[in-house]
Amino acid sequence: MKSWVKKIADQFDMGLNSEKNSEGAVSNLTQMNEDKASLLFIIDTLSKNLMELDQHPVRKTRETLDEFSKSLIKLPPGEEADKLMFKIRQFYSSLRLEEYSYTQKTMDEFKNIIWDFADQLGEDLTQEKAQEAVLKTQLDDLREAVESNAIDSLKKKSRKFIDTYVEYQTKKNEVRSKRMGTMTKSLGTLKKQLSQAQKDLKTDHMTQAYNRKSFDEQIKKYHQLYALSGGNISLLICDIDHFKKVNDSYGHDIGDHVIKECVRFLKESFPRQQDFVARLGGEEFAVILPDYDTEVASLKIEQCLNRIRKEKLIQGKLEIQFTVSVGLSQLLPNESHSDWLKRADLALYMSKNSGRNKMTVACAQLKPQAA
Repeated sequence: MKSWVKKIADQFDMGLNSEKNSEGAVSNLTQMNEDKASLLFIIDTLSKNLMELDQHPVRKTRETLDEFSKSLIKLPPGEEADKLMFKIRQFYSSLRLEEYSYTQKTMDEFKNIIWDFADQLGEDLTQEKAQEAVLKTQLDDLREAVESNAIDSLKKKSRKFIDTYVEYQTKKNEVRSKRMGTMTKSLGTLKKQLSQAQKDLKTDHMTQAYNRKSFDEQIKKYHQLYALSGGNISLLICDIDHFKKVNDSYGHDIGDHVIKECVRFLKESFPRQQDFVARLGGEEFAVILPDYDTEVASLKIEQCLNRIRKEKLIQGKLEIQFTVSVGLSQLLPNESHSDWLKRADLALYMSKNSGRNKMTVACAQLKPQAA
């Protein structure tokens, strides 16, 4: 059985080490074929990269995907998954349709802002050109009066031109001032929306930690920087222990609260500006710690773990406590960013399989296991 299949199953307490599951469920897992394993992986990946939508809120969507995964794991070897596949296709189609509608709506709103801005600017320029045309006509009349040597006509047209010119300049200044005010306001709105859109792309909507996309980008940047500089940098991957039991026992609202509090503890434990706290998906998190070697990072992590162990979350009449498991790896010379991440991930896996509520440091000899 592939190690990553077991890791996904362990999220539902259905892995080989689970004492509460039947031998049948374990047998189904160990004999799962490539097609079903691939589908399980796709569902798990989708569950970790969801958008908050009106008809498909993240929490409910994740519940549905979890049920699909559990049904797939429980499916006896050799039995076709046609009915389950039909349900998955229906659900996925409706989810993708709403994601497309949401994206299209956001794009339309953005285009409307740009269009309104361009439309207002075009209208101002048209009015300015019309005023310039009137001024040009009167200027031509004034030239004709000069050439005709008619004093009365020259005085009359001079006054008219001067009045028109003064009015034109006054209106021009007013229009320019109004246009600049409108432009400043429009650009301010646009800048704010672009900034918010950029933030939404980088952060997890529920916890305001960085999301998986940001983490994938940032770990590559840090890796490039420290591979060149030769300094110390550490990476920790952590996971809330028995999180499914929290959801099952207290409900998903409490589960969401636990996730938010976990992020808060991580941010407060690693408060430096250069510390990078991200939610990778579900109840899994990562922290990049620049300029920290294994010794310093381990000390900080143990302080964080001790705080979490002692903390009691009060929700109404409920007192909730939780723990986390951690894998820590320091970047090695000539190591790729993917191997650096795999060593941390494997160290986390060892923490969870040796009792949880602890930290495991990845040593230099710790290599990613073959799938």
